[in-house]
Amino acid sequence: MSGLMIFILWSKPKFREDSRYILFAHMLINDSVHLMGTIVLYLFALAFLHMSKAICSILVLISAVTYNNTPLNLAVISLERYVAIRFPLRHTEIATRRRTAIAIGLMWFISSFNILIEIFYIMALDPHFFTAPIFCIREQMLIEEWQITFYSAASFFFLVVVALTILYIYISITLVAKSASTNKDSANKARKTVLLHMFQLGLCITSLLFALFDALIAKTATALYVPLQFLNFFCLLVLPRCLSPLIYGLRDSAIRPLFLSYFRCNPTSLK
Repeated sequence: MSGLMIFILWSKPKFREDSRYILFAHMLINDSVHLMGTIVLYLFALAFLHMSKAICSILVLISAVTYNNTPLNLAVISLERYVAIRFPLRHTEIATRRRTAIAIGLMWFISSFNILIEIFYIMALDPHFFTAPIFCIREQMLIEEWQITFYSAASFFFLVVVALTILYIYISITLVAKSASTNKDSANKARKTVLLHMFQLGLCITSLLFALFDALIAKTATALYVPLQFLNFFCLLVLPRCLSPLIYGLRDSAIRPLFLSYFRCNPTSLK
């Protein structure tokens, strides 16, 4: 479904020029990459496969960066909707393709900053660290206790800042919608979109519970460990990312008819 929506967004010039749809396409690609990386790591864990720490660090880097990108992308899309309602006449001037590309680049830089610090720290401390084989999970890539604390604190701070940003934008759009000088229908649609982003952010936060539930599942009987672990993995890591194209893409009046037409293998029915 994500692949089909990416194809639709790429095939229509209107979507390629609109910053809103560019950011949505970026979210779809980012979440798809995150899902693939997460599933690969999960399959390696099921097979008890060992690999070099260099390859493991690349997979962990991709998984961590794409995970951090999702809430940032939601915040930027919410900000774009706020600009569209607050400054409707200057929206196309402010939200240009170039500035959207810069915003996406900043997302990747911010998301990868703390992970790259950890990698460079490990390389400086032990240059031969990445040559040894390892069972590829993130905890195996950490050599100091402070790294775990730093990662948890950075993730919590990261999500809190994004949540407060989206909440502020939601309140601002609500106030704008009540004024007499604005298009109330557009403002109400933007408010519902930002509220939807808050729900998606909540889905992202559920993934933080994965490690907690995994530790609880590890204390259960051996016969139930594997199915419960898979259920935990599917519900908290896979399902929230799969819901994005459904709860956001299919809600859009421009994407929905195109998606349904292609999904029914009848694209010529659209005018």
